[in-house]
Amino acid sequence: MDALLIALADPARWRLVSLLAERPRSVGVLAQLAEARQPQTTKHLQTLERAGVVTSERIGQRRVYALRPAPLRDLAVALSRLADTADQVGGPRATYDRYGLSLHAERLAAEESGWADGRSFGFLRSLAGSPELVWRHLTEASLLARWWTSDDLRVSELVFEARPGGRIVQEYRDAEDADGSDLAAGRAEGIVDDVHPGERLTYRLSPLLPDGGLAFTAHVDLGLRPTGTGTDLDVHYRITDSTVDSADFIAGVEIGFGQSLDKLAAILAADSHDTDGTVGTDDNDTRSTK
Repeated sequence: MDALLIALADPARWRLVSLLAERPRSVGVLAQLAEARQPQTTKHLQTLERAGVVTSERIGQRRVYALRPAPLRDLAVALSRLADTADQVGGPRATYDRYGLSLHAERLAAEESGWADGRSFGFLRSLAGSPELVWRHLTEASLLARWWTSDDLRVSELVFEARPGGRIVQEYRDAEDADGSDLAAGRAEGIVDDVHPGERLTYRLSPLLPDGGLAFTAHVDLGLRPTGTGTDLDVHYRITDSTVDSADFIAGVEIGFGQSLDKLAAILAADSHDTDGTVGTDDNDTRSTK
């Protein structure tokens, strides 16, 4: 496949393939139709033959080339499979496109400081597990690290002091950056405002700009309500102190935080068979200060 792609990448060779798709032709005729010199045309045809996309026969004084359709069909199937993978409904590409639309709109709106102040988002998730179990996933660093990022990221550093005035630090990296050699995707710092175990948690969290300044401040209020099947988690997310440079972050709030909560719901559903409430943890290179 690699040899075929390299062979077809040259415009002159692609022209020869197009001509041979119509019918087998001799080297001399191909050179004329392609408006190229015959020695050059011969070299291109030899490259295509080595790649398996054409075949040739000497007929009298001429060498006649013909196209082999099978490799092109195999390539078409492979390309179609790649396109289908990228174009799957609700897949990563769809999320990327959705973020791109939001990003464009937010950048246009971000004309001066405070441009997004008062903007709010609401999220509601019905979760498996008791309020006490959900509370642990909201406040214990090892459990928070399992879900507190969007789908394509992972938590690389986490501090969450679940007490009024407690410190919050969240650093996240690309999920496929296993050794941490790539730049961090982002970092946020904040403070816990109010704590009512099993009932309500509020905190402020600010993503950091590349220069270390605050992009904006998110005021996050999480309310827990027991239900017959588990716990309803009601989240209110409000923005203040927005800077012009915060547009890229704000554009991803609804998508990213929503994906995080979906991950939390999936984790709790998978762990719901643990009747004693014990849940496995994953350090993910995180730390917690209590």
